[in-house]
Amino acid sequence: MKQRTINKEVILKGVGLHTGANVTMKFVPAPVNHGYAFKRVDLEGEPIIEADAEYVVNTQRGTNLEKRGVKIQTSEHVLAALVGMEIDNVLIELDAPEPPIMDGSAKYFVEALEIVGAKEQDAEREEFVVKDVISYKDEATGSELTIIPAETYQVTTMVDFGTKVLGTQNATLDNLSDFKEEIASARTFSFLHELEMLLENGLIKGGDLNNAIVYVDKEISAGTMKKLEDAFDKKKLSVKPNGILDNLTLHQPNEAARHKLLDVVGDLALAGTRIRGKVIANKPGHYINTQFAKKLAKIIKAEKRNKIPQYDLTQPPLMDIHQIMDMLPHRPPFLLVDRIIELSKTHVVGMKNVTMNEPFFIGHFPGAPVMPGVLQVEAMAQTGGILVLSTVPDPENYLTLFMKMDNVKFKQKVLPGDTLIFHCSLISPIRRGICHMQAYAYANNKLVCEAELMAQIVKVKETK
Repeated sequence: MKQRTINKEVILKGVGLHTGANVTMKFVPAPVNHGYAFKRVDLEGEPIIEADAEYVVNTQRGTNLEKRGVKIQTSEHVLAALVGMEIDNVLIELDAPEPPIMDGSAKYFVEALEIVGAKEQDAEREEFVVKDVISYKDEATGSELTIIPAETYQVTTMVDFGTKVLGTQNATLDNLSDFKEEIASARTFSFLHELEMLLENGLIKGGDLNNAIVYVDKEISAGTMKKLEDAFDKKKLSVKPNGILDNLTLHQPNEAARHKLLDVVGDLALAGTRIRGKVIANKPGHYINTQFAKKLAKIIKAEKRNKIPQYDLTQPPLMDIHQIMDMLPHRPPFLLVDRIIELSKTHVVGMKNVTMNEPFFIGHFPGAPVMPGVLQVEAMAQTGGILVLSTVPDPENYLTLFMKMDNVKFKQKVLPGDTLIFHCSLISPIRRGICHMQAYAYANNKLVCEAELMAQIVKVKETK
């Protein structure tokens, strides 16, 4: 399946649950491989925090992210809406540290995304296909998340709140296409004993009885009721026969379990990759959800690192050495790409046969020849140069110049007789001739080198 973003920007306004401040939030279309990220437009430099489990710093009353001192609170409902609507790339602009709470569900976010609609992008969607059972258990609470192989992304939550008013509840999402109807409108909830503590500590300034279900799990005194009436600016509150404060009507009898499922979907979005598997969550909460997301992220990263692409090298290349020399200014012995196998707007695949005749073997460990790592990086850069030069009509008039390289890692030796495959893909769109890409080199079905590379194409006359 192709990646998807939204057709155009859409704005929502409301108040933050914890701050009580007015919030304007904007969903903005984003390029391929962007994923989800939050931008604080109210701060200098408009810093961006990626929706990444690495940035989770606190899970009390929501999943809270922080990067370089910049915070985002209660991210989970917005992320759940994006996953539920099967949208891959969106920038979420905020003029406050948290999204608007709305009615405590993902309903209004889903509706906003539905209004602007989604569009396919020119890149395949990455998906983590679960092949083995993966689990994470919190021994202190007994909470446990497990994921098992399945044909689609599915989630089942089983919750036991240990109270008579709620007891045990279950909820299941068999397919993301059911998210809007089955899960999105499930609102957040709180128990009375939690609410009293939150109000006393000033932690729920934007809360009212329209965005949180309050379950009364203890005897309520006249004094406490008066405090709640003042906090919620209500003349009269009461406890209904179903144990809910005031007159808020449940959408479903198991709305609490459905909301816990919504939270699981939002929190697991922090793993950074679409999931194909069935999640079984027993007593889920933001802490265990995000710990599980971190575990999944590590597994996914290792799988990506070790996943070796396969190409049929017996097929005619997309570009042979003559076509490469028509585009690249390099010449032997410093031309380090023999063939181009694939080329799109966002990626390129090249190949080099490493032979004992390479001039660098004469002086580089002549008794035990090894291809220098810097030349492996140069070969990846030349392959990436094909990608960036393919965007101009006269590539012969341009040079590709290195700007920087990051996260360079050498995994295996490259020896005479090896066939190197280079895969370079854009990290961000090419702008003003600047190309930022992730590059990998493979040989003998192993990853031998990887790096983030940035280069710029300039006209030949500009370099003189």
